Amino acid sequence: MFSPDELAYLRSQPLARLATLNPHAQPDVVPVAFEADETGFWVGGGATVVTTRKIRNIAAGRSKVALVVDDLISLDPFVARGIRVYGTAGAPQERTGLVGPGTYVRITATTSWSWNLHGQPAADEWYATSRTDHSGHRQL
Repeated sequence: MFSPDELAYLRSQPLARLATLNPHAQPDVVPVAFEADETGFWVGGGATVVTTRKIRNIAAGRSKVALVVDDLISLDPFVARGIRVYGTAGAPQERTGLVGPGTYVRITATTSWSWNLHGQPAADEWYATSRTDHSGHRQL
């Protein structure tokens, strides 16, 4: 499960990047709006979303995905923060979501990494990363 700090960060961000696999196992990355809860995400949209590459890739049974939510607060001093997620996407389904009624996929996190969620400047060493395997074991 995502920690309260991770959930607060996810809910503060409007945009993620979602990677799916095409028929030739080539990763394809696209920006997406998303909704987050304690265990994963909803990604999708209106009537035309079913024709998008991301939904076609998932609907074809290539369910392994990666998702990144991040932002760059400042370059001087350098301040970056984010969450990276590996997960599985379920079959497309009809529901009402962030952008209204349409077709959405549920992404369930299997592993995630988060860094610098409180937005501190980078120091001599890079940001510490927190890793969660989503079976309930947080690892540093």
